[in-house]
Amino acid sequence: MLEADVTGYMDRSTQPKPKIAAICPHAGLMYSGPVAGSVYSRILVPETVILVGPNHTGIGPALSVYPEGVWQMPGGAVPVDGNLAHEILARCPQAEADTSAHQREHCLEVQLPFLQNRRRQVRIVPIVLGTRDPSLCQALGECLAAIIAQYANTYASSGPPLLVASTDMNHYESDAITREKDRHAIEAITQLDPNGLDAAVATHCISMCGIAPTLAVLHAARLLGAGGATLVSYATSGDRNGDRTRVVGYAGFTI
Repeated sequence: MLEADVTGYMDRSTQPKPKIAAICPHAGLMYSGPVAGSVYSRILVPETVILVGPNHTGIGPALSVYPEGVWQMPGGAVPVDGNLAHEILARCPQAEADTSAHQREHCLEVQLPFLQNRRRQVRIVPIVLGTRDPSLCQALGECLAAIIAQYANTYASSGPPLLVASTDMNHYESDAITREKDRHAIEAITQLDPNGLDAAVATHCISMCGIAPTLAVLHAARLLGAGGATLVSYATSGDRNGDRTRVVGYAGFTI
């Protein structure tokens, strides 16, 4: 059932290509699945994907890296790239090896069926952020960019690791208000402007749960030579259930 649902959300009319990064929602698939499918349909997924998401529960450290092991999924086990995880832990002093922050966190798990659809034997490095501290987000982004650039040749057969930031956009306001608020965040993201995104979220009170991982990935993408981000798809939960009074926004980007 899950595999069939994910396949139905994929866009068969597009040709997947290598990307530096992506930004993708993490709500229930019936709501954000079409946006996520549009994003992953356009990505030639490499052997390893670094997933960066928000810590919704508050459990665990501020910057949690899942160090090793496997994640069990209906489509099969997804191994953690332990070598890359430990390299991140060694190079980023703010990061801690931790599994507790991931036990009840869904934001990275919901990316896995889409990744498995694109590459069955994919490996992951799961990272969650429990802080919005801009300096920490920048430090993580700089660390990830340096590691990806340094070890690109290690993954030459399929390309360097892909970065994915997991986030939903504005929460629980009307459809019209949410679209207007999200417009400011989308503009900053498409310009790869982490400072502008941070300011937009603060100025317009955008309840974007994955602001921290998005900031980190934007910093990394800029250092890896990205010139801009493309908005692939945008929707709100009202597009799926018809309720426009209290919605969540979903935006998907490739970089």
